Amino acid sequence: MKLYNMDLSNFATKCRIAIYEKNAAIEIVPVPGGSLKSPEYLAVYPLGMVPSLDTGHGVIGESQAIVELVNDNFDGPSLLPADPVDKAKVRFLCGLHDTHLEPPLRAMFGHINPDKRDPDLVDEKLAVVNAKLDAIEAAMSGDPFLAGADFSLADCALASTGSFLEKFIPVLGGDAFPDSRPKLKAWWAQVQSRPSVNKALTEHREAIKQTFGM
Repeated sequence: MKLYNMDLSNFATKCRIAIYEKNAAIEIVPVPGGSLKSPEYLAVYPLGMVPSLDTGHGVIGESQAIVELVNDNFDGPSLLPADPVDKAKVRFLCGLHDTHLEPPLRAMFGHINPDKRDPDLVDEKLAVVNAKLDAIEAAMSGDPFLAGADFSLADCALASTGSFLEKFIPVLGGDAFPDSRPKLKAWWAQVQSRPSVNKALTEHREAIKQTFGM
């Protein structure tokens, strides 16, 4: 298998965390042509997004589909609980991140520079981001990881965006992540020491530095 990757992408980072956690035999490669819209990459994955995964039986996209395939296809502790209710909670938290928290955060990326900022848009999106972080905080049980005692795909998801939250929210005028949320604060402090997370976030932070100078 082969993961088409850009280190700046938090969704690709989510996949790399899962790959590193499972020690999966997946080659991680840059997108052909060096651009999401290059003819070479569009020939591989016509949607022109990362991540995408060449499974050996075709190419699939969408980070959640990829990490679930990684989890199911490789040895090591499962990143999804066996209990149906616990499994649903992990997927619920993944959905909160992927479809509710990440989009309003991404909408503010073009407003990092104060000279190019729309204050009304930033205020609106910050309020949404804060509401989604509050929802994640409320869903946590207080155990070491987001969904309970075991590291899961939910941790892969939120950890992948933690560096963006940490670096961008204060610059945009919000409270430093995750200081105002005690369960998330404890989680963020300890999850970064996990080897899989540390490796992927080191790559992600270097890409943020190179792109945004932060």
